[in-house]
Amino acid sequence: MSEQTKNENDFREDQREAIRVLRAGGIILYPTDTVWGIGCDATNPEAVSRIYELKHRAAAKSMLVLVCDTAQAERFTDDGEEIAFQLLEESVTPLTVIFDRARGLAPNLVADDGSIGMRLSRERYSSGLCRGLRRPVVSTSANISGTPAPALFQEIAPEIVEGVDYVARYRRDDTHRAAPSAIIKVSKGGVIRIIRE
Repeated sequence: MSEQTKNENDFREDQREAIRVLRAGGIILYPTDTVWGIGCDATNPEAVSRIYELKHRAAAKSMLVLVCDTAQAERFTDDGEEIAFQLLEESVTPLTVIFDRARGLAPNLVADDGSIGMRLSRERYSSGLCRGLRRPVVSTSANISGTPAPALFQEIAPEIVEGVDYVARYRRDDTHRAAPSAIIKVSKGGVIRIIRE
């Protein structure tokens, strides 16, 4: 077996195990298109609660979700504006779009006003999780609330690593620091508000 084939097999096995844990209601530590994240099935309120507890984060602060394509985004939003889906699909850099109304997601994941932030991930590992789970995956930075978000695996606090059910093996040695995503809110009538550039 070539090294390339072995690496591909290891990647697939790693991703399959992460998806298995997500389906079982567990929480995972995984690389995204921006920083390392803590994730779970975005439709599972118990798993969402565990992430809030692990991060020592107030449940009033909603978390965003990753999707693998615009069809998945459309399934979990109500009355989303067409321009919002176009922006998700066409953005060449990570972009989080806040939709006015979430649908079918864990109630404790959604903001008090019913909105939800979504990002279409083009990063191989995290996108594959959403595709394999067939549902959005929660993505919140892998840090204790109030401390810096870890761009690299080595920067993640031991409390976080030990508090999840599965830690992805992929990209643990990666030293590339990705920038956080831009954030925009798209409201009824296609009104766009820039939250973070």
